[in-house]
Amino acid sequence: MLDLSKYTKELSKLFSISENILLICHINPDGDAIGSQLALYQYLKTLGKDAAMLSPNNLQEFLKWLDGADKIKVFIRNRKKAIDLIKEADLIVMIDFNQASRLGEAEKYVVKADAKKVIIDHHLDPHDFADLIISDPSQCSTAELVNDIVNIMIGGPFINKSYAESLYVGIITDTGNFEHGAFSGKTFRMVADLLDYGIDKEKIYNLIYNNFSADRMRLMGLALNERMTVLPDLMSAYIYLTKEDLNNYNNVKGDTEGFVNLPLSIKGINFSTLFIEKDNFVKLSFRSKGQFPVNEFAARYFAGGGHLNASGGEYYDTLENTISYFLKVLNDNIGKLKHEE
Repeated sequence: MLDLSKYTKELSKLFSISENILLICHINPDGDAIGSQLALYQYLKTLGKDAAMLSPNNLQEFLKWLDGADKIKVFIRNRKKAIDLIKEADLIVMIDFNQASRLGEAEKYVVKADAKKVIIDHHLDPHDFADLIISDPSQCSTAELVNDIVNIMIGGPFINKSYAESLYVGIITDTGNFEHGAFSGKTFRMVADLLDYGIDKEKIYNLIYNNFSADRMRLMGLALNERMTVLPDLMSAYIYLTKEDLNNYNNVKGDTEGFVNLPLSIKGINFSTLFIEKDNFVKLSFRSKGQFPVNEFAARYFAGGGHLNASGGEYYDTLENTISYFLKVLNDNIGKLKHEE
């Protein structure tokens, strides 16, 4: 585990001397990205810092209830305002990502900005594009790392309702409600503290996982009944969804969240992939059981990355060609997949 005391002193100094702090998450932000961003925002408020928040693109619908989410500016909605926020910042804190490309359209503005830059993240192999990089892959989520950093900086536990809810959302979404990821006894002790503080875990769970439209349920039915292929000899399964499928079921951002996990409930299936057709590329999500490293698979073949059992990538070709390529490289890796069974 990372010795955070080596970094928190410098971070605390940066917070104290900075007047215009910008917190920015990655493109297509998930619960950990938004939860960590909002938790850090809540902490900075106690220091008298009214930090600005920015997301490269739209938030998923099931995250918009979080306190402060309405204050997150979206780059693609108001590019001029977003660029001004980047240019005016004297400190930019990048949360839950470690590659500049994850900034989407905001990348070129952030990279060339004069502001001091900080990365707070838990993914492997961070790229060197910040003045201070706080990266700890042993943490289950960036939210867990943010909490450790804040507690060290203040010399004890920091907590309020909004902060606690944001952290809990970050943890449960990045672990699939504790179905995968690098969570540990320390994670559960942290969660116990959040529960003791009084967060309503049932309410939060329902807002995150039981807060979708009827169209989303019908889209899931289509995915399982007509768009899923099971490959028992390869211990794998995949689901694909076309642009037409998404349009037919009035898809909104976040509707396909969790679909990639569904085939893993099939006996003998240890590797699952979800293909989603976009305008000029295919988005892929990967999940695995055991020790098959989907982050390495994603990085090697699909310009992606992530965690051991949860990752994603992209492929710039047709849906049909992407699936064909995937099947080829899957066969190339079947020995490793069987070895990790």
